[in-house]
Amino acid sequence: QAVLQGIILLPPRAICIAFIVLLAWLFASVATFRHPGKGSVPLKGWRRRMIQTTLSCLTRTLFSVMGFQVKVKGKIASLQEAPIFVAAPHSSFFDAIISALTGMPSMVSRAENLSTPVFGTILSSLQPVSVSRQDPDSRKNTVTEITKRALSKGQWPQVI
Repeated sequence: QAVLQGIILLPPRAICIAFIVLLAWLFASVATFRHPGKGSVPLKGWRRRMIQTTLSCLTRTLFSVMGFQVKVKGKIASLQEAPIFVAAPHSSFFDAIISALTGMPSMVSRAENLSTPVFGTILSSLQPVSVSRQDPDSRKNTVTEITKRALSKGQWPQVI
C-alpha cells in the first residue's frame, strides 16, 4: 500500500515542488533585478514587500505540498522586539520553515551558497550575511554585519 501511494503521490508532488521553486526563483529575480548594492544596501519598498509576502507564501505552500503541517504557538516577535532571531539546530531544512513563518528574515549563510543555481538567487533575495570559510577575518566581519543590521532600526529585516 505504501509503495502504491508513493507511486501515485510522488509525480504530482515533484511537479508541484519544481513549479513552486521556479516561481520563487522568478519572484526573487524580479525583486533583485538591477538592485544597487548587491546585499550591501537593504531592499526597500515593493522589493522588500514582494520578497516577504510571496516567498513566505510560496515556502509555506512548498512545505504543505511536501506534507509538513506547522502550527505556531504564541506570538512571533516583530523586528522592533527582536532584530536578531535565533533558531537551532541550523543544520537542516527546518530553518526554511522557520524562515517562512517569520516573514523571510535575512540569515547567516555560507558564501558558496549564493553561487548555487536557482537556490542562490532565492537566497540572495533574502539578503543573507555571507560567511566565507577561506577568509580568516570572516567571523569578525559576520559579527560586525549582524550588529550593524540589528542596530539599523528596521532598515534591514530580522537576522535569523
